Order: sequence, then structure tokens, then C-alpha cells
Amino acid sequence: MTSPIDDLHTVRDYLRYASSQFAASPVFFGHGTDNVWDEAVQLVMRSLHLPLENNTLFLDARLTREERLLILERLRRRIDERVPLAYLLGEAWFMGMPFNVDERVLVPRSPIGELIENGFQPWLGDKPVERILDLCTGSGCIGIGTAWVFENAAVDLSDISPEALAVAESNIDLHELHGRVRTVESDVFANITGQYDIIVSNPPYVDAEDIGDMPDEFHHEPVLGLAAGDDGLDIAHRIIAGAAEHLTPGGLLVVEVGNSWVALDEAYPELPFTWLEFNNGGDGVFAITEQDLRQWQSNR
Repeated sequence: MTSPIDDLHTVRDYLRYASSQFAASPVFFGHGTDNVWDEAVQLVMRSLHLPLENNTLFLDARLTREERLLILERLRRRIDERVPLAYLLGEAWFMGMPFNVDERVLVPRSPIGELIENGFQPWLGDKPVERILDLCTGSGCIGIGTAWVFENAAVDLSDISPEALAVAESNIDLHELHGRVRTVESDVFANITGQYDIIVSNPPYVDAEDIGDMPDEFHHEPVLGLAAGDDGLDIAHRIIAGAAEHLTPGGLLVVEVGNSWVALDEAYPELPFTWLEFNNGGDGVFAITEQDLRQWQSNR
């Protein structure tokens, strides 16, 4: 990429240039945006610490040479190295909130955010929520999102990776939630004690075939957060086996398994999974109650 640093001067210039470069490149959009324009807006505006919306006031502002160099370098790495934009910026957005991210964690993109914003209704009903577990938490975005919706609940963010939990801790600090949200290092339920009203999880669920076929951007993410055996269900099996013990009476389990949902449904023909639909896109997320899990276990 030939540097146009002496030809481009304003925010508008760099939005146009980034859009053109993305349109002419093989980049894959799947880590927070799904099109050329939104990716360009995020790259340029957030590199300048400017808002993503209501930002027309800044479009004709001229940039310093240092700012231009930063944008062009990030644009080069996004295209040439196929680094997800969230890693270049050090931030991603989930439920309208910013989160610290880097290559120790997956980039937040789960449709579960929509379910959290709706208070897990109608599946939760009128059950009071005092404790929530975000299993395989990564950056902590799902658990922290639940803490904002359920303002009186204590939330545990659990992950096997101490590196991921360090990122989650930084996000607890960012959102000033240390009084109610904590991290727990655990291999699924190994170090989890007590019961929760909601267990929610976006665990690794990519099968071996899909791992090999993923666009280059995904190979910057930690494989520990993606791969889950030949059928993508290694972790999901363990969650289903142990969840009932850690749910309060009337509790709810919500798990995302993505493209592996067909294999999971076939593996448990007696379990009444509810496969959720989302207005904002996404699939492969099931909900199931504590009662149904216990009934299934008693019939095995």
C-alpha cells in the first residue's frame, strides 16, 4: 500500500480512503461489523477517540501527521495481516458498551447480548435473580452485560485461561463493577461452587473442519476459545452434564453452540432445547430450564 499521507488531510478523506481500500481487499468482516463502511468508520473514528455516532461535526477536521500515520498503519495491518480491527483498536463494543480486548480473548460478537438486554424473557419468567455465572467468559462482556441488566445480582466470570481472566478483570475495572462481579479460574465447573439463577455461556464450539476453513482474521484469536473437538461439542457436553447441579430451582441455562447446534440437537433427542431466534441476527443458542435438565438426568 503506497502511503497517501501527504494527500489526505481530513477525517472525511480517511473515511473515504479506508472504505476504498477495504472494498478492493479480501478482508473478512465478522468481528463487530459486516460491511466496508462500518469498518472504515470504526477504524478512523475510534483511532481518533471520536464517537461512532453523531460525529458529522468532525468530518472536515484536519488531522495531525501523527494521527494520519496511526490510521494508515492500522489500515495496513487490517488489510495485509488480516488482524481483526478490535485488536488493532484494543476495544470492542457489546450491548452498546466498550470492552478492552486483545489477542488473549475472542472478539465479542455473541447474539446473546440481545437476550440479556431483554432480561432473558420470556424464558426466565418472574424468577428473582441473585447470582449469575458467565462460563467460558473470555473478555467478560456477557457477564458484565448481565450485571448491568440485573443491578442487584452477583456475577461470576469463569474461564480456564488466566490470560483471558486478566482481560476480564480489566473490564470489571472499566465498568466499575468490582463490588458485584468477580473472576474465577475454572475448567468448566471444576472450581465452581454453589448455585446460580442463570448460567450463560459462549464456550468454544468450532468443529475441526470449520477451524481449517475459517478466514484469516479468526486465526488471530486464541484457539482455546474456538476449537472444541471434531464435532465442536466437547465443552457443551460438559456444560450440559454439570449445569443442573449448579442451578437453583427454576434456574435457566443459556448456551451458544453456533453451527454445531444440529449435532448437539441430534446428540440429545430427549432434551427439550429451546433454540432462540434473534431480531438482530445470529443463531445456535439454546435455553433450557433446571427442571428439564434434572428430569432428563433422572430418566437416564
